[in-house]
Amino acid sequence: MAWLHQSLVLVALGCLSLLLQIQTSLSLTCSSQKFTKNRLYSHCNDLPHLSSYLHWTYNSDKSSLSLAFIAPPASSSGWIAWAINPNQTGMLGSQALIAFKEDNGSMAVKTYNLVSYKLINQTEIAYDVSDMEAEYESGEMRIFATLALPENTQVLNQVWQVGSSVVGGKPSIHGFQADNLNSKGKLDLIKGQSDTSSGGNSRLRNKNIHGVLNAVSWGIMLPIGMMIARYLRTFRLFHPAWFYLHVSCQVSAYAIGVAGWATGLKLGGQSKGVQYTAHRYIGITLFSLATLQVFALFLRPKKDHKYRFYWNIYHHGIGYAIVILGIINVFKGLEILDPQKKWKLAYIILLITLGGIALFLEVITWIVVVKRKSSEPKKAYDGIIDSSNGRQQPLTG
Repeated sequence: MAWLHQSLVLVALGCLSLLLQIQTSLSLTCSSQKFTKNRLYSHCNDLPHLSSYLHWTYNSDKSSLSLAFIAPPASSSGWIAWAINPNQTGMLGSQALIAFKEDNGSMAVKTYNLVSYKLINQTEIAYDVSDMEAEYESGEMRIFATLALPENTQVLNQVWQVGSSVVGGKPSIHGFQADNLNSKGKLDLIKGQSDTSSGGNSRLRNKNIHGVLNAVSWGIMLPIGMMIARYLRTFRLFHPAWFYLHVSCQVSAYAIGVAGWATGLKLGGQSKGVQYTAHRYIGITLFSLATLQVFALFLRPKKDHKYRFYWNIYHHGIGYAIVILGIINVFKGLEILDPQKKWKLAYIILLITLGGIALFLEVITWIVVVKRKSSEPKKAYDGIIDSSNGRQQPLTG
């Protein structure tokens, strides 16, 4: 069964690789980012929404703000924006720098006075802007600029945003998800900090933790645990190890999933007014069914018990339902978190790999079962099997 061991090792290595990449992604902060032309900044903030970062230096003598704003656009043909609103919080009335790809494929950054959501025309803004430049690299757009601010400026109302398309050289309207609506805050030039960075980063970190825990538990470990039970028990080599592997995998997945579920409840409590109804209800259903499944383990009848057949139907049915709902909810969560596309692609590739292995093992399992049944002596209804020559003999008195 060397091929079976190799398949399981490949799956384990794939899961480990995915986890390491996710961990690397979560550990990425603005302090690890570097720029071309040896650009250096005194401060940086991990902005709490839209996977964005702001690097900046304030020169109080010249009253100038040099900045680098980094964010992934909503699509490869989209746009990103960073703005100052001199009068209020929010996008309307802000003085914006918007970067996007032009028709010739080169990056451009232009200034916009956003007096209306519907009419977005390039124009001069209330601040003198110099050293404007835009870049696109590894799925992220970057805006570089220096703004001349009024003297004695201490605190700015900052706004940032991303959009999915540019039509006729004009950025189209952005989405209205929670992250889009909450991408604003204050930038304290004297203290060198953003008031959004502490609480916002905490929520973002909790979102990422919630996503990783649930993707690993409901989306990866539970399907692997199901495959262990379905395929390893067919081979006598793995008796009774398959059972303990199955239980260990599923119980571990349940524990990790409960931690992720609890993190989700905490996030829900911190985000009043933000509702992800389908994701929430599927999560509650998953937790309920998985808890039922764990307790059912203690009520498992013996193999020869008359109720074992019905328990098997219940156990298998609930198990498959949990796996299907878990995978669906992972994709729901990916839509909400909106990470870089490579993470969704990595999860899809992992599912395809597991599906391919499952299909291969399904064929092998049926071959083994059919051969095993054909080699076993059939039950005699009007006679007995003579073990000496395998021929059926008539029953006597």
